[in-house]
Amino acid sequence: MDITWYGHSCFRVTERNFISIITDPFDEKLGYPLPKLKADIVTVSHDAPGHNNLAAVKGYRHVIDGPGEYEIGGVFIIGVATYDQREENPRRNVVYVLDFDNLTVAHLGDLDHVPTQAMIDALGSIDVALVPVGGGGALTSSQAAEVVSLLEPSIVVPMHYHTDALRGLELDPVDRFLKEMGINSYQEEPMLRVSSTNLPEQTQVVILDYRQ
Repeated sequence: MDITWYGHSCFRVTERNFISIITDPFDEKLGYPLPKLKADIVTVSHDAPGHNNLAAVKGYRHVIDGPGEYEIGGVFIIGVATYDQREENPRRNVVYVLDFDNLTVAHLGDLDHVPTQAMIDALGSIDVALVPVGGGGALTSSQAAEVVSLLEPSIVVPMHYHTDALRGLELDPVDRFLKEMGINSYQEEPMLRVSSTNLPEQTQVVILDYRQ
């Protein structure tokens, strides 16, 4: 499986013989270069310009923008609402678990609180967690570290934090989250390539470079 980060909360997840997925495509107002995106499925965690720019994605056949269970092209997708759906005007956010048969990826969207144990159980076993860490309405660095300890994924990829490209949002840099995780130095990787046979035994943090 290959996971590429384009900035903010936007990733492309692909695995051979399966469909491709783009998460939370952003618009140019965020400051990141608008990439040429192509995928079969687009997931949208919530309806905001930094997360729902479907026009940036070519060739998609399906848009998933709410809670539920979906099976498309051999990939099983679970959308779990992290808000009280009984509220009149809740702060909407949907976490998506992408199950590629032998690997699971959780995209936490703009999760803004530490979930209950019931919600953690609903997400199931997670191999790779894409976690907001910069605050600004989503998880703070300390909250993100707590969520990681609850999910116990093999790999954590931080997202939704301050970078040199970001404009118009006040987010913390990734260093604060790394400090919470006890990490003092890191190297940015152009892509995460992972398989079920090379998952680390202890949780590993991988920092991706949005500059493709």
